[in-house]
Amino acid sequence: MFATFYPPFHFGGDAIFVYRLSHALADQGHEVDVFHNEDAYRALSHGPPAAGYAEHPGVRRIALRSALGMADLLAVQQAGRPVSHASRLGDAFAPGRYDVVHFHNVSLMGAPELLRHAADTDAVSLLTLHDHWLVCPMHVLWRYDREACEERTCVRCQLKGHRPPQLWRYSTLRDRGIAALDAVLAPSEFTRKKHRELGLKADARLLPHFVLPPVAAAAPARERQRPFFLFAGRLERLKGAHTLIEAFRHFRGAELLIAGDGSERASLEALASGLDHVHFLGRLPAAELGRYYAGARAALVPSLCYEVFGLSAVEAMAAGTPAVVRDLGALPELVRESGAGFVYGEEAELIPILRRLTEDDTLRRDLSMRAAAAYGARWTLERHLERYYEIIANIRSHKRSRSASPAMHP
Repeated sequence: MFATFYPPFHFGGDAIFVYRLSHALADQGHEVDVFHNEDAYRALSHGPPAAGYAEHPGVRRIALRSALGMADLLAVQQAGRPVSHASRLGDAFAPGRYDVVHFHNVSLMGAPELLRHAADTDAVSLLTLHDHWLVCPMHVLWRYDREACEERTCVRCQLKGHRPPQLWRYSTLRDRGIAALDAVLAPSEFTRKKHRELGLKADARLLPHFVLPPVAAAAPARERQRPFFLFAGRLERLKGAHTLIEAFRHFRGAELLIAGDGSERASLEALASGLDHVHFLGRLPAAELGRYYAGARAALVPSLCYEVFGLSAVEAMAAGTPAVVRDLGALPELVRESGAGFVYGEEAELIPILRRLTEDDTLRRDLSMRAAAAYGARWTLERHLERYYEIIANIRSHKRSRSASPAMHP
């Protein structure tokens, strides 16, 4: 596995997915090496590494560190290739060393040049699209830190976001890196199509993410006297928690619980001042968060950016809880597939949905059953690994038949 961030040196989302996938593979007897860039985390983080992530005896974590620190990261960001760690990373692609080489978000590992090393190995090479870094220098198609990107103004957007424009994006390096891979994996149909629309020369294969089931011992958080809705995620502008606070300023029939942390927390708490039915829970361990998912009338996912999947919506469904999502990115896809929730566009459409879910217990029970059924059919670890192994086996079979064809047809 190659990933810029990996627990405990991570900020959430894609890194947790890589952690869980690596541990699941090790549980099945595979030996897993994870290369990650510790320097990238320390340069961008304002606090200590996250706690609570156990090491697995079958997973070897290989942290990259350089004496050059930020200078090395800047060189990597500009050149799109490894600098201090070029030799060490290159050794990982020696023929016979690995059966599978799986890239994740490797934007600060030396990509896209790092991807070209896939041509050096006889392993099956994969890349999962966890965000939009291949087609967006800001990674999330979030323009000027205020709106979903509808028009490409990349240089101005980077400068406003205090990031130097990346020179490699004006070359063919990305396309050559992608061409070296055996497969690109997209967690949603939206993400697959969006990357093609924005110029990625690869027809990605669909492989939805998985989430783990709630901890069995976690009883639903129903001790609260009033019904509640749950937002769980990073407290950043693009995640849209501020829009929920504004909605609950006008809807007081239930509580809004906000779980998570981020740079916007203080401003969100100020925005919620005087609203005694809006509460901030901070960052919660998985077991406790599962209790809140299970007890909520619904999980609210108001993201203002193009989510590539929607982990919080599926985590809610795993707990038998419906999701209410904004009509943007991959989120409506999840609700359409499951039938376990509602999609809204304008903010005015949200309050009637909240009211229905608060007052109609029959509706809530029906959506709960749909949520649990959809999770079991689509987004479990077992379902993911079944498809993952199938993709790998098909690629390996194709590679073997291709290598054997010259001998068969002299």
